[in-house]
Formats: sequence, structure tokens, C-alpha cells
Amino acid sequence: MGNSLGKLFVVTSFGESHGSCIGVVVDGCPAGLPLTAAEIQKEVDRRRPVAAAGGTARKEQDKVEVLAGVYSGKTSGAPLCLLIWNRDADSGAYEQVRSVPRPGHADYTAWLKYGGYNDFRGGGRSSGRITAGFVMAGAVAGKLLKICGVEVLAHTVQIGDIKATPQTPAQIKKNADKNPLKCGDPLAAARMIKLIEKIRKGGDSIGGIIEVMALNVPAGLGEPVFDTLEGDLAKAFFAIPAVKGVEFGSGFASATMKGSLHNDIFMLKNGKVVTLTNNAGGIAGGISNGMPIVARIAVKPTPSISVKQRSVDLKAGKNVDLSIKGRHDSCIVPRAVPVVEAMMKVTLCDFALRAGLIKEVLK
Repeated sequence: MGNSLGKLFVVTSFGESHGSCIGVVVDGCPAGLPLTAAEIQKEVDRRRPVAAAGGTARKEQDKVEVLAGVYSGKTSGAPLCLLIWNRDADSGAYEQVRSVPRPGHADYTAWLKYGGYNDFRGGGRSSGRITAGFVMAGAVAGKLLKICGVEVLAHTVQIGDIKATPQTPAQIKKNADKNPLKCGDPLAAARMIKLIEKIRKGGDSIGGIIEVMALNVPAGLGEPVFDTLEGDLAKAFFAIPAVKGVEFGSGFASATMKGSLHNDIFMLKNGKVVTLTNNAGGIAGGISNGMPIVARIAVKPTPSISVKQRSVDLKAGKNVDLSIKGRHDSCIVPRAVPVVEAMMKVTLCDFALRAGLIKEVLK
């Protein structure tokens, strides 16, 4: 089973979309970190659905509970157990199509993998619902990264064919959480919202791209050749159910560039080695180079749509028509923004611990 991520900061995910609860166990968190449920809740609330951004009608309270690992307001060094109860699950629509895999979902592959014993309701373990646990772990990792001065922020840069203009970190911090799309470009966000509403009325869905960056990352993080920094970051991003593509720096555009343009030229600035450009995305040879780590994440359209599609009834052994009912997001991208942030925080925290930048006991 592959439900754990990390070497020293180890995050283990548990729970299903329509099960009793979802959550994470975080092992390896240093002792002495001040931590409250309210701090974690603040991050989890950013993941909640917003109707204006095509969010689902499912209304979960998503109240964070810290079951273990905190004593007298500080982490004890024992594993943290962070949990959210599922209170608003409606499994009726799923029971009706138990043997009919939904196109674009993991229904068929999960049915094959687990012999039909998997909890299929709402997608079970393959549902975006479990990412609330990722965000809880990310909240803890984010507090630890502050010790190193590292800051992680993400925003929506594209919905369908509508693209945001490039934004500075200051603009992202100022604008992203002020609109439902979590987009640093308010004008583009308004156009994106109109597109999502148009798509929603047609019973369809739409995807997009999230940009995430980590600022003030120390040079030297990464363990080549198999535990490269971008490799582990990509693994973490791909654990998010809707993610279908990841690129760093200039990414796929680098295939069209000449080496003389793609190479990041070194220079000294205030006694520090920096690069004039950041086509490498802050990572060279699998190791952070001290520049901002920049990645873009492609998020597919939500596969649960009411448009009629073809599928197969596995029990009856025949082709059938399927129109998915239930409560679903018509655009998952805005809700994935804090999840992408969380996965970058979790990964960077693990590498910071491995590099000795964060001690096992905090004073």
C-alpha cells in the first residue's frame, strides 16, 4: 500500500470520501512546536467549496480535531493524529451505479485492484475529499518551514483557455484569497468565473493550471539521484487525485528554447550567488539552488458531469449510458490551490529535516 509520504516528516493518509472520517497521521514532527486546531482549521477552511467558483453543494463542516501528538499546546514528539468527520455524505446516487464505472474516475481500476471490496462511494480513497488531510499536514509543515524562513504560496493561473497575467509574490499574497478562484489577477478571475458558470449550466466541467512557488528556500535541499527535490515534489503533487501534469521553471517550453536562452546565468548580488533568470525553477541537478522554486500543476476537469456518457455495466456485461447524479464541483481548481501549497510544504519540510535545518526538539 502507498498511503505514506516522506522519509523523516512522514504523512500517512486515512479515510474515504463517504466513510466515517478522513485524516492524517504525521510522524516525525519535532517536539516543542506551538500548535492549535485553530491554526490548522484556518488552512482547511481555504479548501472549502465556493458556489461562485463552481463548488459542490456538499456542505461539510470540516472541523479539525487533534487527537494525539500535542500536549499543553505544543507538539510532544509523538505522532500527530489529525481528523475530520464526514457529516454530509449522501451515498444514494452511488449505490444505483455500483457496477458501472464512471468515465474519468478510478472506479474501474480500483475495482480491479481490490477485487470489488473497495469503498466506491464518492470515489472512496480516490476522491478529492481525502486532500483535506493533506492540507492539515501542510499546516503543520508550514509552521516548521517558518523556522527556515521558507514561505509557500499558490494561485490559479488558468481556467480553460483563460490565462492570468504574470503576478509577483506580493500581488499573489494581496489578491489571491480575495476572489473565489484564488487567482492573483482579479480581472482574469472575473472572466474565469463567467466561464465556469457557463460550463456548469451545460452540465459539464472545466480544468485549469495552478502555479505554486516557495520563497527563501535554502540552497542544497535534495538527495540525488533518486530522491531529487523535483522528483519528490512531483510525487507529492501527483498524489492529488485531479493532477495530470507538473512542470518546473520553464517546463515544457524549455524544449523549444536554445541553451543560450535557457541557461540561468550566475551573478553575485549582495555577496550571494543568484541567477538572472529562473528557467530551472529553483532546482538544478535535483538540488535547490537558492532561487524561488516555481512549479505549475495541471488539474483535469472534474469527471463527474451530468452530460450523458457511455460506460459498461460490469455485472450485466453490457454497454450502457450513464448520466452522473449527485453533488459535484464543476471546477476543482480553486479548491486544489491550498492542497498544492500543502504538498509543497510537506515535501520541503521533509527535506529540511533531512538536511538538519530543523532540529528534532525546538527550543
